[in-house]
Amino acid sequence: MIDELLGEMGEQAPAGYFLALHIRFAAPIMMFRTYNKAWTDHYSQSAYALRDPMIAFGVSQTGATRWSAIPIPDPFGIMTEAAQFGLSYGVCISCGPVTSRTVAGLARDDREFTDEEIAAATGLVLRLHHQSEPPDHLTRAEKEALEVIARGDRYAAGAEKLGISESALKARLSTARSKLFARTTAEAIQRAKDYRLI
Repeated sequence: MIDELLGEMGEQAPAGYFLALHIRFAAPIMMFRTYNKAWTDHYSQSAYALRDPMIAFGVSQTGATRWSAIPIPDPFGIMTEAAQFGLSYGVCISCGPVTSRTVAGLARDDREFTDEEIAAATGLVLRLHHQSEPPDHLTRAEKEALEVIARGDRYAAGAEKLGISESALKARLSTARSKLFARTTAEAIQRAKDYRLI
């Protein structure tokens, strides 16, 4: 479902997008970027995330605004530089409580986003925010499976300790990864720890 929504976002943002889902403790649980690589590299090397008016707007309030209307100063000229990389026009969308904020930036190089496009993009960001809501619990079996692997056991040894088959252990890990929106077991373990689920 999330992949389908990201596909829709890509269609709405011809020059790419940035999406940080559920920012907690200063880091998102998931982040996606499709801006051109030259801009992404320049942005990272310049440490612009700490000074970006779009990020500042998104973290400080909810709603949607065109980049040209962001009421936050840009003393480093980040928005001007972005235009030189083809990100001439954009919209910032922010939703969720300050303890789990989602911030998105959609860009295009030909014209401002229309009000209708901003409304559609806002609905899309809200759906992504809700679809990616972190779980508030895992089953006992899922916790045990993550914990045994977190302690360093391999699948066979972990399954033996839990008194289950290796395939049952893998199934439990798979459901835990799915709930935590994790691609790997290591990522699931880290997220479960971050959410204080294990």
